[in-house]
Amino acid sequence: MIKRLYQFLQLFLITLALILVTSCEKKSKSQLEQIQQRGFIKIYTRMAPTTMYIGDGGFTGFEFELVKQFADFLNVDVQITTENDLGKMLQDLERGHADLIAAGLTITKEREKRIRFAPPYQDIVSKLVYKQGQRRPRDFSQLDDGLMVMANSSHSAILKQVKQAYPEVSWQESSKLGAPELLEKVLDGSIKYTIVDSNDLELARQIEPELAVAFSASKTQQLAWAMAKTNDDSLYAKSIEFFAKVRANGTLDFLLERYYGHLKQFDYVDSREFHRAIDSRLPELKNYFIEAAQNDLDWRFLAAMGYQESHWKADARSPTGVRGLMMLTQSTAKQMGIKNRLDAEQSIIGGANYFRLMQKKIPKRIQKPDRNWFALAGYNVGFGHLEDARRLAQSQGENADKWQVIKNYLPLLRQKKWYSKTRFGYARGNEPVRYVRNIRQYYAVLVQLFNQDGSLKKTEPEPEFDQNPAIDEPIAEEVISTES
Repeated sequence: MIKRLYQFLQLFLITLALILVTSCEKKSKSQLEQIQQRGFIKIYTRMAPTTMYIGDGGFTGFEFELVKQFADFLNVDVQITTENDLGKMLQDLERGHADLIAAGLTITKEREKRIRFAPPYQDIVSKLVYKQGQRRPRDFSQLDDGLMVMANSSHSAILKQVKQAYPEVSWQESSKLGAPELLEKVLDGSIKYTIVDSNDLELARQIEPELAVAFSASKTQQLAWAMAKTNDDSLYAKSIEFFAKVRANGTLDFLLERYYGHLKQFDYVDSREFHRAIDSRLPELKNYFIEAAQNDLDWRFLAAMGYQESHWKADARSPTGVRGLMMLTQSTAKQMGIKNRLDAEQSIIGGANYFRLMQKKIPKRIQKPDRNWFALAGYNVGFGHLEDARRLAQSQGENADKWQVIKNYLPLLRQKKWYSKTRFGYARGNEPVRYVRNIRQYYAVLVQLFNQDGSLKKTEPEPEFDQNPAIDEPIAEEVISTES
C-alpha cells in the first residue's frame, strides 16, 4: 500500500514538474515568437475610409494594406477585429487580446504614458468642422452648444486642454460613433460641430462638399500603430525594422500616393458643380460609359475622364481644335474610327479606345493603379513626352515605373535645362499632372457613389459586426492570408 502511494506521489510530482516546465516555456516565449507560432498577428482597427473599408474587390484601405505588408514581413497571416470604441481598443490591447492597434491613432503625451507607439507614418492636423452656410466660429470662444467628438480620442484630449483657456466650452463624447458618423451628424443638423483629423475630412469632402472647416484645432500631429507597454520589445523592434524598410524601398510613399495622392486643395465651387453634374448630366450618359468600358475598363473611370475633359458636355470645344465630350482631336477621332466627334456615344467610345491604346504602350511590368495614371498622362500630353519624363527620372537614379516619381519629372519638361536633353522637347508637363490628379479625384467620388454595374450604392448605415466571431468568420474578425 505504501509502495503504491509512493509510486502515485512520484507520478504526481513528475506530472506537476512537466506542467510547470511547459508553463515556464510558454511564459518565456516573446510576443513575436507567440505570433509566429500561432501563424497570425491580431490587429484591432476601425471601419473608415482612412483605415479599412469594403471596396469593389473586398477589403481595402490604407491601414489594411500597411498591416498586410507588416504581416508579410513577419511571414504570418492577419486576424482583424473592427471596433469603433477607442477605449475598448486600448483596454483590450493592454489585456493581450490584440497585438497592435492600426486605427489611425494620434501620438499624444497622455497615450504614451499608457501604450507604446511604433514609428509614425503620417502627419495630420485636427480640424473643427461645421456645415457650410451656418455661422463660422473663428475660435473656441465662439462655439455654440452642439459639439460632439469621439470618446477617448485625441480630440477629446484637445478639448480638455482647451477648457483651461475657455472654461465655457462644452461638448459631448460618443464611444460608438467614428469620424464618418460624426460628420454625417453635422450634415443632418443633429450636431453643430465635430473635430476630425485632416485625412478623414479630405476624403469625406469629396462626397460631402457642405462640410466646412472653421479652424485648426491642433498643430501638426503624427499617426502611428499602438502596442502594449511591456518589457517585451520583440514586436516593437520588428515594427521599427519594418518601417525603416518600407520608407527606404518606397512602399510607404506608394501607399500614401495610392490613397491620398488624388486629393487637392479643396474647391467648394468645383465640388458642388461636379455633384450637380452627377445628378443632371450623368444619368443620360451612364449607359454609354458602361458600353464603352466593356469588360476591361471601369465605366466610372471613363466617366471621370469625360468630366475632366468636357464636364460631360457633348458640344464642348477648345481653341486648339479638340472637340466633343472626350475632347478628341480630328486626327485621333479618325484613328479611332469616329465620324462625329459631337455625338456623345461615339466620343465616349473613341476616348475609351484611345485610352486602351495608351495602356498598351505602357511597359507590362508597370501594374495598376500606376499603369492607369501613366496611360492618362500619355492620353493628355502624348506618349513621347511621358517617355521623356521617365528617361529623365531614370537618368537621376529614380524609379521610372512609379507615378509618384514621374509626376515630379513631367513639370521639368517646361524648363530648357531639362527638355533640351529629351527627344521630344518642350511640353507643358504640369498639365498632365493636374489632369491625372483631377481624374483620380472624380473617379474616387464616383466609386463611392456607384457600383460597377451602374447601380447606386446603398446609403443606409453599415451593419454592426459581431466583435467576437470565430477566427475563420469573414468580416469583423478575419484571418487574412498574405500570400499573393
